[in-house]
Amino acid sequence: IMGATGSGKTTFINLISHSDLRVGNSLRSCTKAVQLSVPFKLSGRSVTLIDTPGFDDTTKSDTDILKMIASFLYEHGKKLAGIIYMQRISDTRMGGISTRNFKMFRILCGEDTLKNVVIVTNMWGEVPLPIGEAREKELATDDMFFKSVLDKNARLVRHTNTIESARAILELVVQNEPAALRIQKELVDEHMDITQTAAAEELNREMIELTKRHRTQLEVLKEDM
Repeated sequence: IMGATGSGKTTFINLISHSDLRVGNSLRSCTKAVQLSVPFKLSGRSVTLIDTPGFDDTTKSDTDILKMIASFLYEHGKKLAGIIYMQRISDTRMGGISTRNFKMFRILCGEDTLKNVVIVTNMWGEVPLPIGEAREKELATDDMFFKSVLDKNARLVRHTNTIESARAILELVVQNEPAALRIQKELVDEHMDITQTAAAEELNREMIELTKRHRTQLEVLKEDM
């Protein structure tokens, strides 16, 4: 389960699995490492959920988060039956942080596993239903957001913060044919170093662009002074 910090990943996991993973209630992110839920049964299958930090952690760099997730997937080496991405419907707009988190999510997954992806909108109780529905429609139909992934057979569903809702969401993925994520293939099958993966290249590209932007701003400040 992936998503931005504060998107409800850990709360969702605790609800359905009766785990006791720590949930953040402050501005500081709480999930500092990849965590596993208590295994539980669903539709005759043994299910374990994986909680991951967001790429907007308050104490760790994006590179640290990437290494953490990649190392976990490499060491465990298991294919995943499904990947859930959590998105707050209460967000007034999908800003740069959310967009960036989803972009990293897609790069980590790769195109071949998008059919096993479920995008879950939550926190519906925090907005009037018509507003939430309008945001949901925009997320589903705008190429800048989720449309391109939904076109690859990913699914967009709502979570209403009930066990029944969480169970219905997991029912969509437990019967899937498990598949390796792109980053797993890169690390295991292609024997890449973490710095050679597509996700690391994306982080490096963003860092280069950020450095250029800062240099330009610095030159402007020098001229003003």
